[in-house]
Amino acid sequence: MKAIELNAHPSADFDAKLMETISVLQQAAREHGPLTAGGASRVSQASSLGAEDVVISHLINSQQLDIGIFVLETGALHPETLALLEQLQTNSRAPVQVFTPANEAVVQFVAREGQDAMYRSIALRKACCQIRKMEPLAHALDGKSAWITGLRREQSGARAEVPLIDTTDDSRVKFNPLADWRWGDVWHFIAQNHIAYNPLHDQFFPSIGCAPCTRAISLGEDFRAGRWWWEDEAAKECGLHVKTADHPEEAIERAPT
Repeated sequence: MKAIELNAHPSADFDAKLMETISVLQQAAREHGPLTAGGASRVSQASSLGAEDVVISHLINSQQLDIGIFVLETGALHPETLALLEQLQTNSRAPVQVFTPANEAVVQFVAREGQDAMYRSIALRKACCQIRKMEPLAHALDGKSAWITGLRREQSGARAEVPLIDTTDDSRVKFNPLADWRWGDVWHFIAQNHIAYNPLHDQFFPSIGCAPCTRAISLGEDFRAGRWWWEDEAAKECGLHVKTADHPEEAIERAPT
């Protein structure tokens, strides 16, 4: 069964949620747009090309907002994700930037630790995330006063209190315009607007990251059960959305955010 057929069931208050989301995106564009005419926007969407992110990108484009989009191409993404990235680059009104890890750092890590290092320890998996995600993220956010994510409270217990607008990081504001949305809302919007999405969602991948670290889930499993499934539940973040105060040992991973 296709993901749309299985999941497209909106909340009773979906229309109100959609208006709230549009308002949050408009605020992001208004408060963090270019400082000068023709200048670069100071806010950008971080897209992993998952279901939530294609919704946000569609809204940025349909509302003609002065917001950029960036993707972290880790060098380990699924072919389906790369194909969707190419489609986004072709069709997006908003500029789409792609950030990649430093090739020499990846080569040295793999030569030293092996292709399957992430399975051997949490420390090695996080070291891989640091090279492939966190360092490119730092470049993507350089000069930005805000960024936009697809975080939703429903995704996991660790994200249960995600605010629409997060100002806890002094370096930049994080907008989470889908914080209130349910999984059914996401797919309802995708179906309504005929949005292209990652076909891995049709294979029961609700959360899609790097290929070695992502698997399909079974009915009843947590949304993020398919990410780093060999690890303890408490460790299942790459660092992009980890709070330093909650996990002091991961402060180095959070620094770019």
